[in-house]
Amino acid sequence: MKGPILTANFQKQFPGGPKIVAKDLRIGGGITVLFGASGSGKTTILRCLAGLERPQMGTIAFGQESWFDSARKVFQPPKKRRVGFVVQDYGLFPHLSVARNVSYGLQELPAAERASRVTEILRWLGVEDFEHRLPSELSGGQQQRVALARAVACRPKLLLLDEPFAALDLPTRSRLRGELRQLLRQLGIPTILVTHDRLEALALGDEVVVLHDGLNVQHGVVHEVFNRPVSLAVAEIAAVETIQPGRVLSTQDGLATVAVGEVRLVALAVNLPPETSDVYVCIRAEDVSLMRVEKLESSPRNRLAATVRAVAREGPLVRVSLDCGFPLTALLTESGRAELALCEGTEVLVLIKAPQVHLIPFQR
Repeated sequence: MKGPILTANFQKQFPGGPKIVAKDLRIGGGITVLFGASGSGKTTILRCLAGLERPQMGTIAFGQESWFDSARKVFQPPKKRRVGFVVQDYGLFPHLSVARNVSYGLQELPAAERASRVTEILRWLGVEDFEHRLPSELSGGQQQRVALARAVACRPKLLLLDEPFAALDLPTRSRLRGELRQLLRQLGIPTILVTHDRLEALALGDEVVVLHDGLNVQHGVVHEVFNRPVSLAVAEIAAVETIQPGRVLSTQDGLATVAVGEVRLVALAVNLPPETSDVYVCIRAEDVSLMRVEKLESSPRNRLAATVRAVAREGPLVRVSLDCGFPLTALLTESGRAELALCEGTEVLVLIKAPQVHLIPFQR
């Protein structure tokens, strides 16, 4: 059975700063990601939900509980909201042991119950062997677990995580993403997580709220939002690698033929308003396949001759810049690059399935 829904409609503006507007936010169970560039309002919204900042106007409610209502002068402090909050640098008290950090918010419990809950939480998160250590004696991943333990020890109604991997190096981030998602799923507490990293959003989130200039501009299932952005702004924030202006030539049987310069592409005409002519054509790099000869087992509708302009390593992947009549980017594994013997000047065949070509109408 689903639990209470968090609803929020509020405005917060700092002196001389941008106006942050949380409009029609509805967040239920699972993990919801607040996603956007630095300065888009992600952390401000999180702090308002926690009660650490007070909006100028609007409402915040969790189920039947009113946490903030400017018209009725309601403002519940963080403690009454029972929200767990993990900040970017984890905020552990450096002079307290792991056990004392976790028990910090449990002072109202009897000593025996407090000790029992700390032991239970530390064991569950796999850091029971470090209960007497100081935070400085822990690795970044261990500190993250302790911060999470402290946040959930009070059994919060809502868990808020602000850039949970910001303090970790890249290899540790990659290793801990799946681990953190598993822990959050086991917790079963509605969670809101802030990040500007697309990989983190995809790895951790069930739903995503995309923020731009203080406004939430798209909210939905993570993969749907990243694969089908509703506007040019969302496509850019979601780091769609190829975005080109195009013109719809015709639509038939749910497919649109689009001109990008002299090149013709076939795309799904999903949610394309009638009489649409000018569009942005969006193609994710991972949806672009390359081959050296035309020997196809499948039938992608888009087959384009292309020339490799650049090849660049990006960790375990390789970014390939192409010219197929317009600039196009592909992402391959290193083994895939080696198999195709790709280098600058290589001639290749580009394959893109129609569902992977996303069209966004011009917004005038």
